[in-house]
Amino acid sequence: MSVRMSAEVATATQAGAPAAPRRTVRDPRLDVFRGLGMFIILIAHIPWNSWMNWIPARFGFSDAADMFVFCSGMASSIAFGRIFIDAGWLHGTARIVFRIWQVYWAHIGSFFVVFATMIAADSLLGVNRYVDGELLLSDFFQNERERLLGLMTLRFVPNYFDILPMYLAILAMVPVVMGLAKWHRLAAGAFVLASWLAANLLELNFTADPHTGRGWFFNPFGWQLVFFTGFAFVRGWLPAPPVDRRLIALAVGIVVLALPVSCQGGFDCYAGWGYAPALGDIHDGLSHWWIQKTDYGPLRYAHFMSTVYLAYVLAGERGKNLTGPVAELTRQVGQQTLAVFLTGLVAAQILGVLLDEIGRTFLTQLLVNLLGMAILIAAARITSWFKAPPWRKPLPRVAPAATAEAPAPVSSKAV
Repeated sequence: MSVRMSAEVATATQAGAPAAPRRTVRDPRLDVFRGLGMFIILIAHIPWNSWMNWIPARFGFSDAADMFVFCSGMASSIAFGRIFIDAGWLHGTARIVFRIWQVYWAHIGSFFVVFATMIAADSLLGVNRYVDGELLLSDFFQNERERLLGLMTLRFVPNYFDILPMYLAILAMVPVVMGLAKWHRLAAGAFVLASWLAANLLELNFTADPHTGRGWFFNPFGWQLVFFTGFAFVRGWLPAPPVDRRLIALAVGIVVLALPVSCQGGFDCYAGWGYAPALGDIHDGLSHWWIQKTDYGPLRYAHFMSTVYLAYVLAGERGKNLTGPVAELTRQVGQQTLAVFLTGLVAAQILGVLLDEIGRTFLTQLLVNLLGMAILIAAARITSWFKAPPWRKPLPRVAPAATAEAPAPVSSKAV
């Protein structure tokens, strides 16, 4: 996987002319893999979807969530890292706070939209199974005032809505890491490693439900390790790995060795090819710490970084192998991750209701999954359209008058 996902090009158009402003050239690898993660997360979120048997989580310790967080770290480094360097720590922190504000309201809004959708499904179909279904949304009514306050303060994180709170908490760590890195990179690395160890060894986590004591499913103190790994690659704190046969062999070996003891058993997710009891016992033993998801176990990290390295090699230099219409559609989805992710949260539940009504045959599941992917592509394109509206056109440049007097400066920014 790429490490330096941005390239700066600064040239002078003619001798003696001032250097052109730096511009960031977007590397396709980041967007393609983010888009791929969005498609996989959608498939995993559609209830009782047989396509779930073929997502990466069935063939290794890591899955699309790891890809999402790693790429988010890289994207955050591109979006915010330079602000800390050029404008200072306070301005960088202010930009992070603004992003946290945006994602926080996206989290709150997505919960109520999905909640209302499930209530509407029960009402329209005359059933009582979606609010009381696997999302456990009926739990919200047990103590509405306390649940509402808990939701708004992130003390109550319902099932299915746990990725964005984790992302919020990790974003809040960015100013700390950047401040430490300004002093010394090793200090930033020590903070990241210490936070991960605290999650895994000291059970440091936030509470997702005060009544049960359930912790956040995605423990941000554990998952920040993979986030800041991507962040560090882009910042140049970690060097780009060489394309080396020995590293390739090591990565392939880790991925292959993980296959027999990974989650291969279908919806019940029991490990091992053919439900082999011995392989299942190995998986269960590793799950207690080594590969567990909540706190981000060390073998899970090793497996994911192995897949990252193999993807980095296969993509080619600056993503030269990621071409064609499929890669382009995936790249477009990856450019609008937040909007696409929120759309997928709602669409997945609606598609699950649709499958309940039409039945889960090979053909219906094929059509519903393709429909879901089309929805994500449409969401990405609509978001891109609104971000670059056709009515916002740059003002034409005015040629300076040919006089002996110095021309007045003309702003190139649209008003």
